[in-house]
Amino acid sequence: MRASPFVASLASLALLSSCGGGGSGSGSSATPAPGASAPTPSPTTSSAPCSLTSRAAAFDEVIDEWYVFPDLLANPSIASYSNLEDYIDARVAPARAQNKDRYFTYLTSIAEENAYYSSGSSAGFGFRLSYDTSARRVWVAETFEDTPALGANLDRGTEILAIGTSASNLQTIDQIMASNAVYPDYAVYLALGPNDAGVTRVLRVRDQSGVTREVSLTKTDFALDPVSDRYGAKVIDDNGKKVGYFNLRTFIEPAIADMREAFADFRAQGVTEFIVDLRYNGGGALSVADVLGDLLARDHVGDVYYKLALRPSKSAQDEIYRFANRPQSVAPTRIAFIGTEATASASELVVNGLKPYLKSNLALVGSNTFGKPVGQFAFDLEECDDRLRLLTFKLENAEGNGEYFNGLATTVPNTCRADDDLSYQLGDPRENMVARALDFLAGRSCAPIARGTDDAIASTQRTSQGRRGLLTPEQPRSTAEREVPGLF
Repeated sequence: MRASPFVASLASLALLSSCGGGGSGSGSSATPAPGASAPTPSPTTSSAPCSLTSRAAAFDEVIDEWYVFPDLLANPSIASYSNLEDYIDARVAPARAQNKDRYFTYLTSIAEENAYYSSGSSAGFGFRLSYDTSARRVWVAETFEDTPALGANLDRGTEILAIGTSASNLQTIDQIMASNAVYPDYAVYLALGPNDAGVTRVLRVRDQSGVTREVSLTKTDFALDPVSDRYGAKVIDDNGKKVGYFNLRTFIEPAIADMREAFADFRAQGVTEFIVDLRYNGGGALSVADVLGDLLARDHVGDVYYKLALRPSKSAQDEIYRFANRPQSVAPTRIAFIGTEATASASELVVNGLKPYLKSNLALVGSNTFGKPVGQFAFDLEECDDRLRLLTFKLENAEGNGEYFNGLATTVPNTCRADDDLSYQLGDPRENMVARALDFLAGRSCAPIARGTDDAIASTQRTSQGRRGLLTPEQPRSTAEREVPGLF
């Protein structure tokens, strides 16, 4: 069993079991895993624990003690800030300037985060959107089951043409994007309204058959299924060869049962080549990433999966996770991981952790990934419903590789460039990314992903060619937005 007294995470909550002893003090603490007996050291508070100055002082204590980049902290005055979120951003601004903490440290709600990680609970229409600013267009990239969007038959490939609060004030996507020359995609994000139950928008849409219509959608609370019952796990027949296709939307606890069921079926069918589709997966629970790694490493039980390394003053808390035996595990001969710039954190950990063992039999298909080889512990002030997700550790694979802040494309042995093809459903062998993944598995040639890492060049290309991707804010407002990029 892994000995850790902490609630650890790559991008958010991970439920880690603990073998350690010890009791909690009088202050608030990070939420331990079920059965864990030792909580995270708690920030201390004054007699007015939820005043801005008391909350800042409490979190200053843990930031100074635990932040993984202690030399990249600023010391602004809380008197200059009207809210805690901006103050915490200012404290870690030097690390952000070096591309090492791109809002990975953040303040969130304990209740909201716990609800999301236990069941995928969030409020919205139930779809994921992508955009193209040069063409001023927005499409549905994915729709989740049992949601208002799927109930209105808005599925992958549907184009959103206009948005309004009623049919009488619809604005076209072109008009909305034109209203913000700097961040046209963010204008669309705002037009769709807050992710609160009861928010209603009227959309003019055009489906893939060319039919244009108007629909009224109301945001509701829904539970996100991390593995779609429609296309999340399937066996593709590629010219007589069985290929296992597995699509994971997010790393939350309900995914574990779905993963075990899917890989038990792959194993029963004798599948040894896999496509693991993480194109939209922004990360999540470290414990769920552990399970996925185990399921893909039957021949490597006991070998190092990854190392979790804290700052030097906390090196006694470093951990090494080794692949564990699971009855459903498979022994892949080749894996094609599908990824994009939305693929982050726990998703990248799985690819990086398996790379030393599959070597040239592993590929990244799609585009470069986000670049987040670091993770957080949680520090709670329960009486204020405050959870600080603080960068506290770096992640390395068995070969010591872990500095992929510019994405994985420069680190994996093979890459195949492919665009996200909205004209076909996820998991369809005709879809461009799936087709290129099949090419790699079959030994067919493919064009590599561009490996440039110059941020200035990348920025220039986005400016001259427009921007494309999932519709997300630079600073997500909720746990669900962080872990499920493009979610509305």
